[in-house]
Amino acid sequence: MFVGLVVGTVVATRKSQALVGKKLLVVKPLNYPQEQCPSLVAVDTVGAGVGETVLVITGSGARTAVISQNAPVDAAIVGIVDSMEIVEKG
Repeated sequence: MFVGLVVGTVVATRKSQALVGKKLLVVKPLNYPQEQCPSLVAVDTVGAGVGETVLVITGSGARTAVISQNAPVDAAIVGIVDSMEIVEKG
């Protein structure tokens, strides 16, 4: 699981039947250096939008979040972050 920022949307008029009716969002992970941080497309399961900070799961857990084990999904948004506190040790 990682924290990411929703930076865009994806519109795909032709896609797998398992993804029909699902909103696809572009997410930029926040826990990587900017230059090493590729964006990814995630299925939205919580009603997130552009500009929101979200929790993203990947792998087989993402398929479970979408309700179908047969969905071709590798990333799913499962939460919208209200606040975060990062404590640096030092």
